[in-house]
Amino acid sequence: MTVLDLLPEALPELIELRRHLHAHPELSGEEHQTAALVAGELRRAGWRVREGVGRTGVLAELGPDHGPTVGLRVDMDALPVEERTGLPHASRRQGVMHACGHDLHTCIGLGVARLLAADDGLATRVRLLFQPAEELAQGAVWMRDAGAVEGLDALFGVHVVPNLPAGSVGIRSGCLTAAAGELEITVHGEGGHGARPHEAVDAIWIAARVVTELQQTIARRLDALQPVVISFGRIEGGRAFNVITDRVRLLGTVRCLDLALHERLPGWIEETVQGICRAAGGDADVRYRCIAPPVHNDPELTALMERCAVERLGCSRVVAVEQPSLGAEDFAELLRDVPGTMLRLGVAGSQGCAPLHHCRFDPDEASLPVGIEVLTATLQAWMLERQTP
Repeated sequence: MTVLDLLPEALPELIELRRHLHAHPELSGEEHQTAALVAGELRRAGWRVREGVGRTGVLAELGPDHGPTVGLRVDMDALPVEERTGLPHASRRQGVMHACGHDLHTCIGLGVARLLAADDGLATRVRLLFQPAEELAQGAVWMRDAGAVEGLDALFGVHVVPNLPAGSVGIRSGCLTAAAGELEITVHGEGGHGARPHEAVDAIWIAARVVTELQQTIARRLDALQPVVISFGRIEGGRAFNVITDRVRLLGTVRCLDLALHERLPGWIEETVQGICRAAGGDADVRYRCIAPPVHNDPELTALMERCAVERLGCSRVVAVEQPSLGAEDFAELLRDVPGTMLRLGVAGSQGCAPLHHCRFDPDEASLPVGIEVLTATLQAWMLERQTP
């Protein structure tokens, strides 16, 4: 009998915990009750626990207090989304929802914690990082700055994906997610009467040109083999239907797979936006904030995880992820200091699954034991390889 044989017994309670977390989501940086629940469960299982690591993060360790150390990171925060699933355990907080599966991630971490706590012969130390504020792409930096990855030799992570069926996992070595940035552009013009636009400099018209011409310029001035995506999610401007406004604010996101190109993008965007605005008689303030670098899955650790997944699930349920995602993950910030890899966990049920961040996102809970099993087996295999004879 191995610790993995204990999973069926633990699963019903883990599902109930997941549903409780789903019904009581907390936004980034506000995960106080979630963190308290996590810390209590970890202490009950026998882990050494530290709270308040990276503000609302939780760190736990098991095994020897020295020697090689392997880590698992899971995130805990929810999104400002109004849930419309109609589930019995739907969010009870208006405008807040676990629409990205972090409730599942949290319970996968707790499941791994329960199984490893039953292993009396841990070969090395294990560290669990329950991270806040992934959706703001800040929590990983908070935990890293608080020393959460100091002394780690390897780090594993997991994220659900709705394009793979529950019961399967996705594996990819190398680049997994994109570098991401936050873009804020404030367009300045001259106000005036809506009936006499020639006497004004219409900031809304200029802003519309910025939105469309940036897209066109990407296609003509950047290498099409190095994809860049710029999407605007918010536009603010104007006060009345018959007044030409003098100011419009655009908020958007920038995604790119090539880190060297991503580092050049802020200057290129500034130059392009200023050229568009000045040609129309206005100008702009451009602010760019790097959110996260790309997640790079370490080849050796990815191969280990793939081998463990195949052993536990069979070849047919282990899928090679052919293309990286233009989504971002601040897990990459933790990988600045330690090699690691992230597992893709399929969550689509028989009727499919709504996309991440959607108000009807409803992952199949059959994915929960799969994530726990593969990650537990991977951590055990890593420790076994480093066991002192």
